[in-house]
Amino acid sequence: MNGSKKNLLIVEDDEGLQSQLRWCFDGFEVAICGTRADAITQLRRLQPGVVLLDLGLPPDPGGVTEGFATLKEILSLTPECKVIVVTGDNDRTNAVKAIALGAYDFYQKPADPEILTLIVERAYRVYQLEVENKQLQQSHHSMPLDGIIAASAPMLKACRTIEKVAPSDITTLLLGASGTGKELFAQAIHKLSPRANEKIVAINCAAIPDSLLESELFGHEKGAFTGATKQTIGKIELANGGTLFLDEIGDLPFELQAKLLRFFQERIIERVGGRVEIPIDVRIVCATHQDLTTHIKEGRFREDLYYRISEITVQIPSLKDREGDALLLAKSFLTRLNKEYGKTIRNFDSEAIAAIESYNWPGNVREIESKIKRAVIMADGAYITTEDLELCSEDADYAPLNLKQIRDEAEKKAIKRALHHADFSISDTAKALGITRPTLYSMLDKYNLHPKT
Repeated sequence: MNGSKKNLLIVEDDEGLQSQLRWCFDGFEVAICGTRADAITQLRRLQPGVVLLDLGLPPDPGGVTEGFATLKEILSLTPECKVIVVTGDNDRTNAVKAIALGAYDFYQKPADPEILTLIVERAYRVYQLEVENKQLQQSHHSMPLDGIIAASAPMLKACRTIEKVAPSDITTLLLGASGTGKELFAQAIHKLSPRANEKIVAINCAAIPDSLLESELFGHEKGAFTGATKQTIGKIELANGGTLFLDEIGDLPFELQAKLLRFFQERIIERVGGRVEIPIDVRIVCATHQDLTTHIKEGRFREDLYYRISEITVQIPSLKDREGDALLLAKSFLTRLNKEYGKTIRNFDSEAIAAIESYNWPGNVREIESKIKRAVIMADGAYITTEDLELCSEDADYAPLNLKQIRDEAEKKAIKRALHHADFSISDTAKALGITRPTLYSMLDKYNLHPKT
């Protein structure tokens, strides 16, 4: 909301005060009316964040019955609206009653423009925060999966796939760039599965040295190797009955892949140094940011293991491909980090919002969380700036919000594409676009496109 006009409704029947108040509130779009009926009409049309309400309205200008009735109707229609009642001098009783009915604050005549402006500004800030908090709560409640913050089509498609896959025991491979949330998807599969009451055991195949990974996965017996002073249960055995999450399986050493394949096929293991076969009942979820088909061609990953782990493959999109999700995530992180660090930052300024939306986020969700955390700590004002985010606004390719501009850009892009497809033939381009040649010539002039001759 920062940077845009804010709507203020003034309900006052005194024409002199109307004229005085109209010019008090710089930065607000001010609408003025003098009756309850007009006030409700304006309320429905403008949906103001703040209403300045005189209790003495016709047909009872000397009393407060019409003012109280207006107050009740405003709050019944828009409970989030902040109503500031204006009462007569020394009329504290009615002011207190108005607060009890739900008014945000009161002010006694005669009006001091400077003080009244401060009260209205403060009320609007509270309204703004409450609306944003409500929207955020609604977005959380409508999130497709627990822990997943998303509204874009590619991400919702991935979430629907998870919902379908989770109830079965089918082995699932999660593919996505680093920082896209593969572990959150693995946890979502577990929580939606019949094994939800059992544990989920995760192991990062890239984080453990090759010499120790076999023991970490399969466990070992006492004396199996130097330093094995006691029997140790491996991650696979610990996950028995629940879900085993093998993260970064693309980094699994080639010599270990055969042993893991046997476990996938037979669901039995032997601890390192042991001879006893141990049956394992476990749901398996794997993840990697690497291209396993390339690894197979290069002889770094077994093809038979690949087909075992990819009975169902879910592609998790990068943040740059999730239109609208970057700002959704940023606001969610801002709310959480405000609480965590005891801050009261209200929002991002307009340049910061544009930068968030236009930046490619190569580090995905992990990067945006890191940027917001830094910004919350470093911000001095009520709004986070591009400087706080360490994003360069000058280089940002901002997507327009103006519908005409969006349509023009889409038309220009479509014409350029059609020209290339038609080898710059005007007749074929017009035919492909479904328009006449004169119309195409007009559009070429409009967008300054000069096809080859």
